[in-house]
Amino acid sequence: MKIIKLNVLLVFTLVFAIGCKNQSEKKVAKKSEQKPNIVVIYLDDLGYGDLSSYGATELQTPNIDALATGGIKFTNGYASSATCTPSRYALLTGMYPWRNKKAKILPGTAPLLISTEQQTLPKMLKKQGYQTSIVGKWHLGLGTGIVNWNERVSPGPNEVGFDKSYILAATQDRVPTVYIKDGNVVGLDKNDPIQVNYKENFEGEPTAVLNPEMVDMKWHHGHNNSIVNGIGRIGFMKGGESAKWVDTDMADHFLKKAQNYVKTHKDNPFFLYYAMQQPHVPRTPHPRFVGKSGMGPRGDVILEADWMIGEFMKTLKEEGILENTLIVFSSDNGPVLNDGYYDDAVEKLGKHDPKGGLRGGKYSIFEAGTRVPFITYWKGKIKPAVSDAVVCQMDLMASIAELVGTEETSTDSKNVLNAFLGNSDKGRDNLVIEATGKTALRSGDWLYIPAYKGKNFREKVGIEVGNFPFEQLYNLKEDLGQHNNLAETNSDKLTEMKATFQKLRGLDFKKGVKEVIFR
Repeated sequence: MKIIKLNVLLVFTLVFAIGCKNQSEKKVAKKSEQKPNIVVIYLDDLGYGDLSSYGATELQTPNIDALATGGIKFTNGYASSATCTPSRYALLTGMYPWRNKKAKILPGTAPLLISTEQQTLPKMLKKQGYQTSIVGKWHLGLGTGIVNWNERVSPGPNEVGFDKSYILAATQDRVPTVYIKDGNVVGLDKNDPIQVNYKENFEGEPTAVLNPEMVDMKWHHGHNNSIVNGIGRIGFMKGGESAKWVDTDMADHFLKKAQNYVKTHKDNPFFLYYAMQQPHVPRTPHPRFVGKSGMGPRGDVILEADWMIGEFMKTLKEEGILENTLIVFSSDNGPVLNDGYYDDAVEKLGKHDPKGGLRGGKYSIFEAGTRVPFITYWKGKIKPAVSDAVVCQMDLMASIAELVGTEETSTDSKNVLNAFLGNSDKGRDNLVIEATGKTALRSGDWLYIPAYKGKNFREKVGIEVGNFPFEQLYNLKEDLGQHNNLAETNSDKLTEMKATFQKLRGLDFKKGVKEVIFR
């Protein structure tokens, strides 16, 4: 009898062990089959030469460099535009921003730019079972144009594909200076309602232009309206005191939100759009980063952003999901020094070249306006390499669609997944870039810029936007800094580029390119 009982127990134990083994194998198989998490880390006004991995010698950015040396560092990676809103529009929709006439730098009260019926990257991923979230800068409009900030603001990120959103409405230098969670202002006291106006001030409210004694950061141009935390802003705001952000805490604040999202959503595939605010103005580093760069606030906030990214990467590792997470790192446009405040960005620049040898910068049709740091990183899946393939942020839509197994995409996005994963050095054949109303063509090693009339006010503060009444043609492989205009000496290539540009843009050169209305 004892022998029979022992045999039964042995069989039961064996069956139980086999069952546990099978369950464990199923879990491992399920985990290995799980679609990768996707994180887009997007900086604001970071230049091609602002990182040590892209040649900077005066700034050291070890955490971003770790992505570059551990992934694919693109030397020909582009934003779609030389300004923020159009680039963000293209990234999320996979469409050229110049197809939408409203895709320009928006005020904080602008209506939602993306149609709720439009295809977006988060919408596409939701259909594939992804959780979706945005943390950080939005700047794509909210509501319908008439916004009551004291009620839920809709439509917004949550209506174009994001399950969760924790954002600032526009930019750090624009009102309203509050955080918005899933459409609701965070920390709002309904007894102190928010009022926002971009045309006229509210009676009795101080402004930077009339009350310079109240300003800690002196404005240079355009930032002389309402004062928040000692900083003049664009636009007028009244009320909402308990909801106003603390500028110096913003980077830490967004980091914690991004980390918390990862920790609470790690069990299923997620898409996180982590849109950081640095190094956009006002540059307000936390006190622990002040003076660290020796270049003033602009350099300090770049170091701050690098540290934040390092901490975020630690979270992915600690939560055990680093090996199943594709990370895309880039910037919405090129660099700018004086963008509205006296903050020593020009005076303390020293030997640092934010443009990395390129010409132009933010707002410019020249290369430094749209060619930006661009890195893809996937530990264990992407072999480190440097790629010269021409790729654009707009291509994330079609490429990620391929990655997750769907053919849903959009008009202008190109599938360059093999380039993103390092399996090919083939990128785009052609790319139309945009800057403050102007468009130009990158094709192969060449860049063509049509003739444009008119002036841009930013030229008065030393920004070369590229408004010239004559055509320009550059061989970027031989002339990265765009010093030699070959339009007159290489007529065959000029004719070829114009024909391609005309086809892509639908322009009629026989009638002439119309004068651009600059934004």
